[in-house]
Amino acid sequence: MLPLDPKTIFLLYFWGNLFVCILIFSYSFSYASTENRKKLNTFGFGKVLLTIGWICIFLRNIAPDFVSINLGNTIILLGCWCETIAIISMNKAKFNSRYQIQTTLAIISIIIFNIAAIFGGSMNTRIIIMSLGIFVIYLPPTIGYFREKATNLFRIFYLLCYVTFEILIFLRAVYTYVSPQKDFFRQSSFDSLYSIGLFLLTLIGTVGFLLLVKEKQDLKIQKLLKDKNLFFSIIAHDLKGPLGSSLALSEILSQEIDTYSREEIKEITEMLHDSNKNIYKLLENLLNWSRMQTGMIEYNPKMVDLNSLIEENIKLHKNTALNKNIDLRFESAEIVVTSLDKDMIDTVLRNLLTNAIKFTEQQGEIVVSLYKTNRKATVSIRDNGIGIPANIQEKLFKINEKVIQKGTENEIGNGLGLLLCHEFIKKHHGEIWAESKLGKGSTFKFILPLEK
Repeated sequence: MLPLDPKTIFLLYFWGNLFVCILIFSYSFSYASTENRKKLNTFGFGKVLLTIGWICIFLRNIAPDFVSINLGNTIILLGCWCETIAIISMNKAKFNSRYQIQTTLAIISIIIFNIAAIFGGSMNTRIIIMSLGIFVIYLPPTIGYFREKATNLFRIFYLLCYVTFEILIFLRAVYTYVSPQKDFFRQSSFDSLYSIGLFLLTLIGTVGFLLLVKEKQDLKIQKLLKDKNLFFSIIAHDLKGPLGSSLALSEILSQEIDTYSREEIKEITEMLHDSNKNIYKLLENLLNWSRMQTGMIEYNPKMVDLNSLIEENIKLHKNTALNKNIDLRFESAEIVVTSLDKDMIDTVLRNLLTNAIKFTEQQGEIVVSLYKTNRKATVSIRDNGIGIPANIQEKLFKINEKVIQKGTENEIGNGLGLLLCHEFIKKHHGEIWAESKLGKGSTFKFILPLEK
C-alpha cells in the first residue's frame, strides 16, 4: 500500500467527520424523538469538535503552536468526551456515575497533554499521551457495552467497532514509542493503515450509533402500543360494569316508574347517580392519561405555595370525609413554596385523598403531612383504613397490572387514578410510592424536588 501524504490524511479526517456531522444532524431533526434528539446532538457536536480539532492540527507550522498543538488536541479530546457521553446515555443505568468518570478522564487527559506541551515535551511524547488519552476516554463505554446482558446484532456490531478502534489507538501509541518519528506527518505503511482504519471506523461507528438509537426508539414505540392496547382493554372492561348498571336502572325507571313509591324511586335515582359518577370519573382519568401519553398536557411549572394547595384540596374533600365521620386534617411545621405544575399536583392530591377516604372506615382518621428534607418536599397521606393486600401493592402504579379493590362502602376503584398520579409525579422528576399493612391502614407518599 502506498503511504498517504499529510494532505490526503487531513482530507480523509475532515471530510469523514463533516459527512458524519451532516448524517447525524439530519437524522436528529428528521426522525428522532425528543429524548433521542439530545443524544444525537451531543454525538454530532462531538464530531464537530473533532473536525475543528483536525483543522487546527493541519495548521501546524502555519498557525502558532498554541493553536495547532494545545488548542487543537484539547478540542479533539473534548470531542471524544462528547461522543462517549452520547454513547453512555443510551443506557440510563448508573448514567450519573459514568458521566462523572468520563468527565474526569477527559479533564485529566487534557491537563496531562497541556503540561507536556507547555514544558517542552517531545512530539513523540505528545503523540503517545494523546493516543493513550483517547484510548482511556473510550475504554469505559466499550467495557460497559461488553458487560451488558442485553445483546443483539446492532450492539455486537457496535461493540466490535469500538473494540477495534481501541486496539488501533493503542497500537498507534506502541508504534510511536517503538519507532519514534521526526516529522509530525510521516509517510509510512502503518500510518496509512492507521488513517484508513480510523476513517472507516468513524463511519461504521456512526452508523452503528444511529442503528442503536433507531432500535431504542422502535422498542419504545412498541411498548407504548402494547401499553395502549392493554390500557384500553382494561378501560373497556371497567366501563362495562357501571354502564350496564346505569342502563338497567334507567330501563327500570322508564318502564316501571309507576309501580314504585317515591322512596324507591329516590333510591334507584341515587344508585343511578353513583353509577354515572363512577363512569364520569373513569372517563376523566382516561382522558387525562391519554392526553398525557400523547403530549397534549403540557408541563407548565410556576412558583406555588404547596401548603395552600393541600389545604384547598382538604376543604374540597371535607364533606365527603364527614359523611363517613372521618377526621381529615393537615399537619406541617413549615411553608413550602416551589416550582410545580399546579393542575398536575392538584390532580395527584385529589386522587390520593379520594382513595384515602374510600378505604377508611367510619370514625377513621386521615392525616396529610408536608415536610422538607435534603432540598426535597415530601407529601404524606396516611390513613388508618383497611390497608392494601401485598399482592395488590405490587401492582400499584403499573399499567400492565389489574388492580381491583372495593372501598369500605363498596366504592368501585380501578387504579387508573394512581397511574395518572405516577405520570404527573414522574413529569416533576419526583417519586411516588405506597406503604401499607392489611387492616392497619396505608400511607401514600410523593416527593418533589425543590427549587435551588
